[in-house]
Amino acid sequence: MTATTAQVPLRRATRAPLGRLLRSELRMVLRRPRTLVGLGLLALVPVVAGIGIAIATADGPGELGGDVLASLAAGNGLLLPIFALTMAMAMLLPLTGAMLAADALAGEAAHGTLRGLLVAPVGRARLVAVKAFGVAAVSLLAVALMAVTGTITGLILLGGDGMITTSGTTLPFLDGLGRVLLTVLLVTVQVWAVAAVALAMSAWTEHPLVVVVVSLGVVIVSGVLSVIPALDWLTPALITTSWQGIAAVVQDPVPWDTLGTGLLRAACYIVIGYSIALSRTLTRDG
Repeated sequence: MTATTAQVPLRRATRAPLGRLLRSELRMVLRRPRTLVGLGLLALVPVVAGIGIAIATADGPGELGGDVLASLAAGNGLLLPIFALTMAMAMLLPLTGAMLAADALAGEAAHGTLRGLLVAPVGRARLVAVKAFGVAAVSLLAVALMAVTGTITGLILLGGDGMITTSGTTLPFLDGLGRVLLTVLLVTVQVWAVAAVALAMSAWTEHPLVVVVVSLGVVIVSGVLSVIPALDWLTPALITTSWQGIAAVVQDPVPWDTLGTGLLRAACYIVIGYSIALSRTLTRDG
C-alpha cells in the first residue's frame, strides 16, 4: 500500500494562462448579439450627424442648434468625430458602459454561471480583473469605431484638409487627427468611470436591468445637481462634471489643466468602483 501510494504522482493545481482568459472573455462579449447591435448603432451615429450637418449647410451656414462644434464642422470634417463623441457622452456611451458592466457580473449571476466561476479554481481577484478587461476593451472599441466612422464621414461629406479650432487657428491634418485621438482617450476614460460604477453595482445584484437603470440614474442626477448654483460645492465630486470640458480639445492651445482634472476625477471613480466590485466578489458565496 505504501509503495503504491508513493508511486502516485502528486497532481498540482493548474490555472489557465491570463492571456487565454482575457481572449476568452473578449470573444464571449463580442459574440453577444446585443453587443454587436450596440456597436453597429454607435458607429452609425457620426454618419447620421454628418449627413444632417451636410444637409443643413448645403446652401451656406445654417441653424445647427447653437452647437459650436456643429457650426464649425462644415468644411471642417475632422471636427465631426469630436462632435459625435461629445454628443454621445450625454447618454449613448454611458449606457454602453453600463450595459457591458451589467452583463459582466449581474448577467452571469442571472444565468447561473457566476456561481460556477466563483467555485472554480480561478482566483476571484483574477475573475474581476478579467471581467473589467472585457468591459474596458469593448468600451474602447465602441469609442474607436465612432471616431473612425466619424473621421471618414467627415472627410467625405464635409471636406477639409486640416482642422479649424474654436480659437480661429488652423491645424495641419496630422495635428487635427491627433486631437481626434486625444478625444478618444478622454471619452474612453470617462466611459470607463461609468462602467466602474456599474460594475460595483453589478457585483451586488443578479438583475442586469437594475444595474443599467441605477447607473443611468447616477448620470442623470449628477447632471441635474451640476446646474444647481446652491450645490456648486458638490460639483467637483460629480461624475459628469468633466464631460462638457472634453470639447476643449479643439481649442488652441489645449487647456491641459482642465482635461487633466477630468482624467483624475474619472480615475478616482474607476479605482473606487473596481475596489467595491472586488471587495464584494471576494466575500460573496454565490
